Amino acid sequence: QKERRDFRGALTRPHVNVISELKKASPSKGVLREEFDPEAIARAYEQAGAAALSVLTEEQYFLGSLDNLRRARAATRLPVLRKDFILDEYQVYEAGAAGADAVLLIVAALEEKLLADLIRLAEELKLAALVEVHSLGELETALTAGATILGVNNRNLKTFAVTPETSLDLIKQIPRDCLAVSESGLKNGADVARVLKAGFGAVLIGEQFMKAADPGRELAGLIAEAQQELTPTSPSAGKRT
Repeated sequence: QKERRDFRGALTRPHVNVISELKKASPSKGVLREEFDPEAIARAYEQAGAAALSVLTEEQYFLGSLDNLRRARAATRLPVLRKDFILDEYQVYEAGAAGADAVLLIVAALEEKLLADLIRLAEELKLAALVEVHSLGELETALTAGATILGVNNRNLKTFAVTPETSLDLIKQIPRDCLAVSESGLKNGADVARVLKAGFGAVLIGEQFMKAADPGRELAGLIAEAQQELTPTSPSAGKRT
């Protein structure tokens, strides 16, 4: 087992913490990036100030692979999230064996008991569990199951419609000792600053970077813009820990 990198710690820096995603394709948009070099993208993200990486490993719809995760992690010092539809214990063990530092668990895809079991297993394997919710009901389920890192996905998985207000509504119900991550639909520094001011510790962004000619430069610009939005009022915006 490789030594785990501290995923939670990376997202609680007093900084604009962006989990930067590597994904070649998406079910709603098709292929996002023809030339997909995991090492080069990961290094560009690290140089631009990413807090962590999210690597799609789902093969059918996202054209991802565990090999992409291994390659991205080997190229940087950043903690890496395995982003996939994790439905059983085997995939959690597999993530750990591939060198992931965190796994995504989607409440909408899991029975409550299984969710709790997978969170416990991740803890045993020293993996962080980013537990993704879309609604208040799912948030309550996640908290009951023992989630301490919560991802609020602004994209409706049924319609693919994106509403960043989802994050702003749910943050009010997330306990302060939990780390909150806003996912999907954040287009610019102002969007990012808005959710950090509301109390999120980090954001997860992928598609926008993947469609850019230079993903690293796109990330650096977004961080600088968000920092500028945050500075005048509250430099510690987003710190809930």
